Amino acid sequence: MSLNNLNNHHLSDEQKEAINEALAKLEQALESLNINLTPEDRNRYGRVNEQNKLFIHKTRDYALSQPNLKSPDVDWAEFEKDFQSRNFLETVISRLNNLSHRCNNSKIFHDFDNYQDSLADYAFTQFRASSKMVGFEEKYKEQKQFFRRPRKGNTPSEAKQDENNDLRDEK
Repeated sequence: MSLNNLNNHHLSDEQKEAINEALAKLEQALESLNINLTPEDRNRYGRVNEQNKLFIHKTRDYALSQPNLKSPDVDWAEFEKDFQSRNFLETVISRLNNLSHRCNNSKIFHDFDNYQDSLADYAFTQFRASSKMVGFEEKYKEQKQFFRRPRKGNTPSEAKQDENNDLRDEK
């Protein structure tokens, strides 16, 4: 049984256009967040792990429920803005990751279908090239390069002999 056409769902031109327009709007809306961290910056500032998120939440809970216990050294208005921004961005990232995952899964099936069809076409081309049909020998040579594997210990003349043997075996 052939495993071709695993994904027969194809986006219409209108759907593709709508997606591209939505992405352009999203890119434009997120333009102000164009912060480019270096690898050193990423190491320095890192990501807040789950334990530290709990600490941040507990600190915020105290700031909201018992304001008299807040440190005067903290800009609490900025703290709250940072808190709300990071929560919003975490939700956006989660949704984008979900969309990315869905697109990747669909793309994997389309890639697989294309590869299987390309293999079928290659087999057909091999068959036609062996019968010396016009154009198929050249196509076969072009496609064959994607299946070459160097053989260990072969000299250039042995490699040429192996190639000739391959051609004979395929006929």
